[in-house]
Amino acid sequence: MNRRILTLLVALVPIMVFGVLLAAVTVPYVSLGPGPAFDTLGEVDGKQVVDIKGTQTHPTTGHLDMTTVSQRDELSLAEALTLWLSGQEQLMPRDLVYPPGSSREDIDKANDADFKQSEHNAEFAALGYLKYPQAVTVVVVSEPGPAVNKLQAGDSITAVNGTPVADVDQFTSFLKHTKPGQSVSVGFRRKNAPPGVAQITLGKHPDKDYGLVGVSVTDAPWAPFSVDFNLANVGGPSAGLMFSLAVIDKLTTGNLAGSKFVAGTGTIKPDGEVGRIGGIVHKMSAARDAGATVFLVPAENCYEANSDKVPGLQLVKVDNLGGAVEALHAVTAGKQPPSC
Repeated sequence: MNRRILTLLVALVPIMVFGVLLAAVTVPYVSLGPGPAFDTLGEVDGKQVVDIKGTQTHPTTGHLDMTTVSQRDELSLAEALTLWLSGQEQLMPRDLVYPPGSSREDIDKANDADFKQSEHNAEFAALGYLKYPQAVTVVVVSEPGPAVNKLQAGDSITAVNGTPVADVDQFTSFLKHTKPGQSVSVGFRRKNAPPGVAQITLGKHPDKDYGLVGVSVTDAPWAPFSVDFNLANVGGPSAGLMFSLAVIDKLTTGNLAGSKFVAGTGTIKPDGEVGRIGGIVHKMSAARDAGATVFLVPAENCYEANSDKVPGLQLVKVDNLGGAVEALHAVTAGKQPPSC
């Protein structure tokens, strides 16, 4: 064989081996980058992202986009190198996203639970801002359990055996005088439906000696109409702020965004406190890519947001829901809102 050809073949072997490694070997990293943005005032798959039924709603203008972070797992060495060289995505050790001992399914379930809780918090915060009264509100009906097909999530419990209950403490105090197997009548209000009374045979508590209704309840603002959030395959708690703003915008006259393209992020508590989120820089990029010019930033994320500003994006600092509403009023009026 010609020596030149032999030399060439010998030189090609490591290149070919490296090429196979690039394609076949996966790395213990996850990439994070800008994800899709969703207008909470708009529609997805033909459904309103924030759908309010049973009361008057008002027309809205502009955008109130919630932003997300995209995530890619099981990267090949070639994919990881390409993403790293592009500078557009962040590589993180996989153990930080999927801790050892927790499966991907476990993490996804936890993220889904966080997202569902953010929906509850968003509704409670918005209704609280709008001054709807507090009530003993059913959050979850345990299955199987005594209250299945008798009470629903979203019901307001008003009385037990004819005795009014104003808060969770009163409700719990009444139950402490019951026994498993006892039948009680539970008065309730249901969204978009007339009030009712459910006859419930109490179950047995796993660690208490009084009767079990089989519901998780909380003291929260309650309204007789329904608020549904129609976004699937989005996990985590960071949509809360933008969901709350959309509810307020639809239930009040005027327009929070005006003609502005506003995007943002932030967890929210039932009392309206806005909290820190992860991936703020990726979410700012997602907002810019969607067309936003104004971005609502949780106050605790301001330092990080300022460290890598996105050109053309006005950063508005938000501590709580009321402050976010006031900031949007300032933006649409051409005034200066709190900034990062």
